[in-house]
Amino acid sequence: MTDMAQKDDRRTTLSALGITKVYRTGEVDIHALRGVDLDLYEGELVVLLGPSGSGKSTLLNILGGLDNPTSGRVFFQDSELTALSDRGLTAYRRDHVGFVFQFYNLIPSLTARENVTIVTNIAPDPLPAEDALRMVGLAERMAHFPAQLSGGEQQRVAIARAIAKRPNILLCDEPTGALDSKTGILVLEAIEHTNRTLGTTTTLITHNAIIADMADRVITFNDGRIADVRVNTSRRPVKNLRW
Repeated sequence: MTDMAQKDDRRTTLSALGITKVYRTGEVDIHALRGVDLDLYEGELVVLLGPSGSGKSTLLNILGGLDNPTSGRVFFQDSELTALSDRGLTAYRRDHVGFVFQFYNLIPSLTARENVTIVTNIAPDPLPAEDALRMVGLAERMAHFPAQLSGGEQQRVAIARAIAKRPNILLCDEPTGALDSKTGILVLEAIEHTNRTLGTTTTLITHNAIIADMADRVITFNDGRIADVRVNTSRRPVKNLRW
């Protein structure tokens, strides 16, 4: 399948048009993004590859409404994110976006269920916290506190928290970066299951090229630009990846 064929067949969830991002440090301008055009389609799983500093995380933050581009436009379905106020971007993040980062950011004094329930209390159409935790394989660990969970289990709680609001978009920035390979596979399986079960448009940043085989598309960044786009004609299940 070509990238253009996929574009014709699927509804676009996010579109980035001519995105640049320039940070000024003293007298020096740092160009994090240099005119990026990218469409993300409904229900697909995209892996972003590239070295540190290539612009992947900057783009993810802009797509998630956490940062604004220096120039260019971003659309979520028919709404222009780059035209929204701070309040509008807050509503976009709350109602439509789930984030998973390398570090779990769980509240230590709350159980796994309570960490997820925090999100369900503010989402317009949430999954019950118990259902979200079952989806990531933690049915037996709901009453445990973060200190009683392994790193992989804590990351899966973070995924459950992200998906409990039933987001249109799931953005994952190095979700396995702090984990060993065996634990990382469990986390990736939870992300894969979420994408397939809920149809959530999912974008995952990684330095591990092996992970790319689980994606519908693999987009490689270099020096703030998209250097390559590869379409996988068939996704390889996480359990079949060779680590």
